[in-house]
Amino acid sequence: MPDLSTKYLGLKLKNPIIAGASGLTANMKKLKDIEKFGAGAVVIKSLFEEEIQLEKYKMEEELHKNDERHAEMTSIHPPVKHAGPREHLMWVKKAKEELDIPVIGSLNAVNEKKWISYAKKLEKTGIDALEINFYYIPEDFLKKGSEIEGQQNKILKQIKKEVDIPVAVKLGNNYTNPLNIIKSFDKNGANGFVLFNRFFQPDIDIYKQEHVYPFNLSNKKDYRLALRFSGLLYDKIDADVCASQGIYSGADIVKLILAGANCVQLVSVLYKKNIKYIETILKDIKNWMEDKKYSKIEDFKGKLSQEKTSDKYTYSRAQYVDLLLKPAKLKVEEPLV
Repeated sequence: MPDLSTKYLGLKLKNPIIAGASGLTANMKKLKDIEKFGAGAVVIKSLFEEEIQLEKYKMEEELHKNDERHAEMTSIHPPVKHAGPREHLMWVKKAKEELDIPVIGSLNAVNEKKWISYAKKLEKTGIDALEINFYYIPEDFLKKGSEIEGQQNKILKQIKKEVDIPVAVKLGNNYTNPLNIIKSFDKNGANGFVLFNRFFQPDIDIYKQEHVYPFNLSNKKDYRLALRFSGLLYDKIDADVCASQGIYSGADIVKLILAGANCVQLVSVLYKKNIKYIETILKDIKNWMEDKKYSKIEDFKGKLSQEKTSDKYTYSRAQYVDLLLKPAKLKVEEPLV
């Protein structure tokens, strides 16, 4: 029987599947199911500073208008009567007490001091690690990218000084040079990276001529950007890599590990299929490993990374021109129906 165990953030996981932060991880029954059907770890629904600020101004009605904007924000907090930091922290503590698999906290903050304060409070709940969500939605024409990245590095360094648990950074893909910012976070103590976050994107109803807020789940094959950067980062940084977005099958997970990822986070497939589908995915990974005679994850992790592949340009190509010169390698897929 293949050994699916892997390491992430210094934690030993029984397999590379982590249930990512979402509405599913804000419900105890669903958390128990996630553990029951085999996930290696779970990221608890995020603590959002912006949500707490809104509550202080009693903007409950406005808040719930956009409750289900995307998987990470299906509901901002667990279903408690009076949401807020205290109740959220109690919920995280309860989840840690009830589950045997590693529990990772998640934090979205705005104010620099709140990043530190909430990180320390989350650590006190007993979580095994912390995931911090760094992103910036451009609104200021004069703000430079270097200023944003500098501020994020400062926050990471402060958090690492204040907490003793491992810290992962979950990033969007809209940095000018993701490799550069990842390397700087790596130097400043990040223990892992989640690549990549999926953000709410507004849409417009042309008939009503008004904005709508769609439930933005990822699509199949969205994992390819994470695959590219997993391949580029393997053996180049000290931190671990957790791939995210568009991961729907055991085959997807195998590809990402071959590229160099330690593990993956699943959200959309658990919504579209069901939590029990974790069993199917794990079975597919085991069957593939048995077929290829691999006894453990480490046997093939990073085997097709940039560091180890014979074609060093695979992960740096942006156009098809080189591939068109080698038609034997060009794979044309059937369109999704």
